[in-house]
Amino acid sequence: QVQLVESGGGLVQAGGSLRLSCAASGSIFSSYVMGWYRQAPGEQRELVATITSGGVANYADSVKGRFTISRDNAKITVYLQMNSVKSEDTAVYYCNAVRKIESPVPVTYTYWGQGTQVTVSS
Repeated sequence: QVQLVESGGGLVQAGGSLRLSCAASGSIFSSYVMGWYRQAPGEQRELVATITSGGVANYADSVKGRFTISRDNAKITVYLQMNSVKSEDTAVYYCNAVRKIESPVPVTYTYWGQGTQVTVSS
């Protein structure tokens, strides 16, 4: 019932910038925590950044100071602004949304997009 569609990936030169977008649809609300993860060949999927509906963001140490996550709650869309990209940023980037229900019992739902390829040339 929840669909996430990423866009904006592509080829970018080292030191350049790229902006990824993730549009959500279906049974989803702006209160969901949303984020970006990435997976390079031969590596595990790792956290890039997350953001709450109130705009509180968390970043992986490897991207702090270079990437910025933001969201448009009216459009239920999350963005990842990637600046000063490095070759090690090359990966498939996945959008996700998390819903946590605390009562009557704790339940967590996690949804994933299909990913968008980001390739940094150097």
